[in-house]
Amino acid sequence: MRRALRLRAERRHMMTAEAEVLGELRRLRARLPQLTGALAASIDGLVLAQDTVGNQAESVAALTAAALGVGQRLADTTGQGGFKELLVRGENGYVATYAAGGAAVLTLLAEPRINVGRLHLEARRSSARIAELVDGALDRREQTRPAAPGGRLPQRPVDRPAP
Repeated sequence: MRRALRLRAERRHMMTAEAEVLGELRRLRARLPQLTGALAASIDGLVLAQDTVGNQAESVAALTAAALGVGQRLADTTGQGGFKELLVRGENGYVATYAAGGAAVLTLLAEPRINVGRLHLEARRSSARIAELVDGALDRREQTRPAAPGGRLPQRPVDRPAP
């Protein structure tokens, strides 16, 4: 129960950065006209901001969270380090996902004619900015937590795997 309440509070604080994240998505789409959609999501599949046509954002965010989990395991198992990005090329274009700090991911939909090198360059910049915004919102949350007796901040509960 405590973990669920903490996660809900973290999501609420991430959502406070929504307007700024949306602005970053719009600037990214202006720099890359071949993008057909952009969304930022939490690592558990919650849409933080979207600049897409249609109503598929929630589905894409959920699939992104699943792909993120697989990408993380694949990178770890093969000794490649932490997850950074994933690129899927389909017949009608690309789906690219980029880590945006420890709490968010950036997912982009692009036309098949996009310059993939430019896509990576611009998306990496935007994912770094989104990481600053989202992680900053979470840091501000930590700073506003009430102090425990003695002036120390209460410790965040540790999530332990189920036996």
